[in-house]
Amino acid sequence: MNPHFPYLTVLVLVPAGAAIVAGLVPAANRRLVQVVGGLGTLAALGIAAAVLAQFQAGQGAFQMVTVHPWISSLGVSWSLGIDGISLFLVLMTAVLFPIALAGAGARSGDKSFVAWLLVLEAGCLGSFLALDLLVFFLFFELTLVPIYFIIAGWGHERRGYAATKFFLYTLGASAFLLVGILSVVAIHAGQTHVTTFDVRALASTKLSGTTGVLLFLAFTAAFAVKAPIFPFHTWSPDAYRESPAAGAVVLAGVMAKLGTYGIVRFDLELFPHAVVVLAPLLLTLGVIGIIYGGIVAAVQRDLKRLIAYSSLAHIGFIIIGAFALTGPALSGAVLQMVNHGIYTAALFLLVAMIYRRSGSFSTRDLTGLQSKAPVLAGLFTVTMLASIGVPGLNGFVGEFLILSGTFLTHRWWAVVATAGVVVAAVYLLWAYQQVFHGRPTAALASFKEITWREGAFMAPLIAVIVFLGVYPGPVLNRITPSVDELVAHVEQVAHPTIPVPGQPTHVRVAAKVTSGGPR
Repeated sequence: MNPHFPYLTVLVLVPAGAAIVAGLVPAANRRLVQVVGGLGTLAALGIAAAVLAQFQAGQGAFQMVTVHPWISSLGVSWSLGIDGISLFLVLMTAVLFPIALAGAGARSGDKSFVAWLLVLEAGCLGSFLALDLLVFFLFFELTLVPIYFIIAGWGHERRGYAATKFFLYTLGASAFLLVGILSVVAIHAGQTHVTTFDVRALASTKLSGTTGVLLFLAFTAAFAVKAPIFPFHTWSPDAYRESPAAGAVVLAGVMAKLGTYGIVRFDLELFPHAVVVLAPLLLTLGVIGIIYGGIVAAVQRDLKRLIAYSSLAHIGFIIIGAFALTGPALSGAVLQMVNHGIYTAALFLLVAMIYRRSGSFSTRDLTGLQSKAPVLAGLFTVTMLASIGVPGLNGFVGEFLILSGTFLTHRWWAVVATAGVVVAAVYLLWAYQQVFHGRPTAALASFKEITWREGAFMAPLIAVIVFLGVYPGPVLNRITPSVDELVAHVEQVAHPTIPVPGQPTHVRVAAKVTSGGPR
């Protein structure tokens, strides 16, 4: 492979170019639209695989960096890079989009649907790769437009309400992000007389305690809504419920990670002191999200809303992993972003298969499906157990790292969060029993087993769930160096007088207090 090839730029431009081609295809030629959509998403997957092969394990710095001046007078550049934190989020995105398109059924031939899905893929990939804050913001906002039209155009009964609510919530929160970005750039320019939007340069900006906290809150407002984090989640149950299958897969599997990734990439990098100060607040919100999401999921009778509240609980685990400020917890949070994307996408696809056969998402209308579709029941079982966090499947590894790493620095938050694992087992097992056990009703007499085509696009997700549960080493080996550098950066900036590497924040602070100074 050519190390000088602009892999990252091509990775973003391929789905964008395919979207343009799909838009030019006559709407009546549905077969050609399907081919263009499939080739565009598969080409992006191929390039992402090449990026993985080219990526050097054991290095924490950004790799394959591409920088081209764009608006030189403002210090804006087309700056892309990838490290262990973003690598597998990019790969997950490239995997989920062709699967989402394959699971879209008849919609995969709709010209507008395919074009919007490809635009959304370009926006998500660009968000994970951008090193320039303005470029990141443009990609981050670009994702709102296609998902709005996907929900509003091809969703369920209340799709218009859900799409509008999602759009207004996320757009309003992003206004704070834009103000925060411009403020950081202005402060940095005042200190260095250099205007730049490059996050690597902006990380050295010196901020007062109050300024850092306010800017942290401005950035986190946008990321908390996008993720979503409790209590900024109220748009998500409606959006997930009313989205078509492909929209729900992308919305929960990929777009939610733009919020959690933004927190890890930008909050921890730019505002380390504010992160330490406000960590207890974010940990508390994360734990509340875990317990609240689990309890509300337990009383749901709509399968999509159940998964939506389950997703809120899992996002809570990612948040406590990010703000525990230890290497294991943050590595677990990054891994759990990938894990959650995989098994949540699988759950939404399986629920979509049930809906196509029964016409209902309600557990009151569904019973005894195991006798009608044992393979579907088996796939649902594996995916459900991964979501619960059963050892041997991918959900366990991320949650174990998060809880064990959080226990080092914030013990009681970790103890309370552990209860969320038990709650997850309750609502998922109960839902499974209601839908798959018992005798099928007369209305379900014609319920059919999944097809070979459906099994084909579910197989990669099940394979990843099992592989990451049994052998997560290769993934963690690439995530950990970047995470360690980020944790060290937070420690050095937040506590510059205590240069003791490898210790949790509260241990180092305690050392200073008890000894009267640095060791």
